[in-house]
Parts: sequence; structure tokens; C-alpha cells
Amino acid sequence: MSESADTVPQSPASSLQALGNLLNEGLLVFGADGGLIHANAVAHGLCGTRDLPIGNLTLDRLLSEDARAQTRAGGAWQGVLSFEDSRDLALRAIWCNEHEERYVLIVQDHVGYRQELQQRHTELEQAHMRLTATQEKLLQSEKMASIGQLAAGVAHEINNPIGYVHSNLGSLQEYLRSLFSLIDAYERALRLPDPKAMIAEIDGLRQRLDIDFISQDLPQLMAESREGIERVTRIVRDLKDFSRSDRDDAWKLADLHAGLDSTLNIIWNELKYKAALEKSYGTLPRVQCLPSELNQVFMNLLLNAGHAIGERGVITIATGSTDDEVWVEVGDTGQGIPQELLQRIFDPFFTTKPAGKGTGLGLSISYSIVAKHHGRIDVDSRPGEGSRFRVVLPVRQPVEQ
Repeated sequence: MSESADTVPQSPASSLQALGNLLNEGLLVFGADGGLIHANAVAHGLCGTRDLPIGNLTLDRLLSEDARAQTRAGGAWQGVLSFEDSRDLALRAIWCNEHEERYVLIVQDHVGYRQELQQRHTELEQAHMRLTATQEKLLQSEKMASIGQLAAGVAHEINNPIGYVHSNLGSLQEYLRSLFSLIDAYERALRLPDPKAMIAEIDGLRQRLDIDFISQDLPQLMAESREGIERVTRIVRDLKDFSRSDRDDAWKLADLHAGLDSTLNIIWNELKYKAALEKSYGTLPRVQCLPSELNQVFMNLLLNAGHAIGERGVITIATGSTDDEVWVEVGDTGQGIPQELLQRIFDPFFTTKPAGKGTGLGLSISYSIVAKHHGRIDVDSRPGEGSRFRVVLPVRQPVEQ
């Protein structure tokens, strides 16, 4: 072919030329026979040479037989086009057969193409970092909002043991005063020539101070106080673990039962007045996960179960494992979810709760956390019968290639 591309017979010449003039890339159109139909000005500059005018280019000079076959089979192909003068062009081939069979080739300077790809890659990385930061802030905000909603209950759970520890310390102070009085009587008796002379006085003092009762009550009082302090310590520790951000928290092997019990310890005051709790824990291996994020999932499911129950009901927690997966199931005997709403319950900001009772983000965030762990959440719910949410997780996270 010796004539220039602009004189090659073309059917839709005007539209091709208009399209080509809009592009910053080279545009070449070949017929099914491999002959050049159109080339825009950019293609002339990129592909044309003194020894091989662009009008003499044929499809088989640009695309190998294998590349042409892949283009026809898959609709598109991309690669690098190398010239004998050491020029490289990025090339994308598209197969069109809507009206007439055509190969459309888009070519771009490879150096510029790489620079553009690098720029787009950098922009995507920055966008991903901003999205990740936003997701972490959203997760942290939802955690703190949840704790805010539970603040009165958590305060009660702390104040209750603190209250009886304070009362026990008052009793202990009285007991110590009585014991020191008895010790003082023994010391005075020991200083006498005949200590037995004070036996009657000491016996009377022991009876008046009720030393026998003190000796029996003191160990129980100390054990009860220690239990109260340990409960407060446990709640504070659980709150700290629950509320911390996982930004710097590495994936670790964790005991899911410990996470469930820790979460229950925080929210139990919210549940205990309206639901009985039934636990059926199976044998679970330690699971590779972000523990505090999974605790957020458990809390959301447990609180939702409590909110679904009207007056009084039952919340069940069951766990188990199958091969390389574990599952945690939270069920309730509440009002259930209508079938038409089941498809929407994981949508952000969707909630069936009254205004002010929920953000609509709990299940959405839970879904994202479980997906991040390469797991899933299965739901079984029937109006009037209750709901069951099952979280299924891999024991080990897949190795990224």
C-alpha cells in the first residue's frame, strides 16, 4: 500500500477523523483483511517512519498472529510495540464487529504511558490511604458511640462492686479497731506478774466485741472485696481493649471465647434485665484476626439481639468449627426481620430502630470487618420467631500472593 492513510478509502471517514482529532493517543483502524483504514495525526507521528510510511503499515506488522487471536477471542489485547529504531509504544487492540469487522489500535509513547500509569497508581494509593483512614475513623467513632450509649450501664457495673468494696472497708475498719483493742488487752495481761488474772476481762472483751463473728466474717469480707476490685479491673481492661484503635495492632492468634466473654462483661448490664443468656461454646482453635475489631462485631450483634427483644426473651451464643473455619452465632427470640428488609440490613445508615436508638452503621461496619477477615455473615430471621446471625471466619488468613 503506497498511498497515505488520509487517501485510503473509508466509509465513516468524517467520524473517525473527528474522533482521532480528540485523542492524545495514536488511533489506527484496520479492516478484517489487515489493511489500514484510518490513522490520526498522533499515529502518524508515533508509527510512521521514512522507510515505512504509515500508509504501508499492515495489521500483521503491529500485531502477532497470537495477539490477533487473543483480540478476537477476548475483545481486547494490550502489550508493547517495539520498532527497529528502539522505540517502544504502549499498544491496546480492540476487536469491533458490530457493523463491520475492524481492529482498532490505540498507541501511546511507552515512556509517557509508564509515567501516566505511575501517576494514576500514586493517585490511587493516596485515595486508598484516605479511604482507609476514613474507615478507621468511622470504626473508632462507632466504637465510642456504642460505649457512649452503654455509659450508664458500664458506670453501674463499676459502681456496684465499688459500692460494696467501700462498705466492706468500713466494716474492716471496725473489725481492726476491735482486734487492736483485744491485742491491747493481751499486751497488758502479759505485763502483769500473773497474766491469768485478766482472763475474765479478756473473755468479756472478746464476747463484747464479738471476736468469733469477726474471725468468721473477715475472710469472706476480704474475698468479696478482692472479687469486686477484680471485676472493676476486668471491666476497665475490657473497655481499654475494646476502645483502642487497631491502626498499629497486628494480626494475631486469639481466643474468640475470651473476646466474647470480654464483650459480654461490658454490655451485660444492657442485656440482663430483658434477656436470659444461654451459651453453648464448642471447641475452637485460636483464630488469626484483629481481636478488638471482632469484639466490635460481637457487641453489635449482641446489642441488636437485646434491642430485638420486647419484654423478656432469650439470647443464645453458640460457637463451633468445621475443618479450616470457625463460626460464632448470636440468636434471639425477638421480633425478627421482615423478608423484604433482610437485603438491606447491611446497608450503611439503614436501621429499623426508632430515631435516636441507633446509627444504622453497626451491621454495615460488622459486615466490613468480617469481609476484611475473609469471612461472611449468614442471617436467618423470621418475623415473630427471632433472628440468628452466624459469623463464619477462616482459622488462618489466606497468604497474599
